[in-house]
Amino acid sequence: MQDFQDVWLVIPVFNEETVIADVLAHVLRTFPNVVCVDDGSRDGSAVRILGSGAHLLRHPINLGQGAALQTGLSYALAQPRAEYFVTFDADGQHQVEDVEAMIGVLRTKEADVVLGSRFLESTHEVPPLKKLVLRTIAALSGSSRRLGLTDTHNGLRAFNRAVAEKVDITQAGMAHASELVDFLSRSSFRVREVPVTIKYTEYSMSKGQSLLNGVNIMFDLALRRRG
Repeated sequence: MQDFQDVWLVIPVFNEETVIADVLAHVLRTFPNVVCVDDGSRDGSAVRILGSGAHLLRHPINLGQGAALQTGLSYALAQPRAEYFVTFDADGQHQVEDVEAMIGVLRTKEADVVLGSRFLESTHEVPPLKKLVLRTIAALSGSSRRLGLTDTHNGLRAFNRAVAEKVDITQAGMAHASELVDFLSRSSFRVREVPVTIKYTEYSMSKGQSLLNGVNIMFDLALRRRG
């Protein structure tokens, strides 16, 4: 069995009481180092995390997914032997097998960053409206086009330590994904996309972005860069 002691998964959590225990049980069978950042949840998410074996950090109020990821990355970077870092969603969409493959790519030293993509292979599992949202965001993103990315807002990402130490997420909410892509496009880090499988459920789809929100994110980032 492969040793993943040098890998840390960072999971932002906001009101995921109904699924987080099952997600963590599945993840921890392969990856022993997991930090969950409870981002001001109003339900029993924190209690479920405490009973799982994962590390728990808590924001007293909801600061947004970007802020939760930065908190988790900072914590993981301070841990002994931590060399690889993965952002992983709490709603059950991501697959452990995909994380294993992404870490395998990083270990070859052929890439510094590995991003998951829903569009490198068959997209039949991606709901039509979701596909439209994601394609629109990618089309509006100059940074995404420069990197040749097919999936700008996939929450499954893996970094080596050099990248993680440079990541500084300032966009507290969902715009952090575009901010990260913009950072990578201006860096010298080697970025690679790999195909991943996203498990869509009624629960996870209820938490997805609308098309309008995705477009607003892109315009907001464009205005910030011009300011």
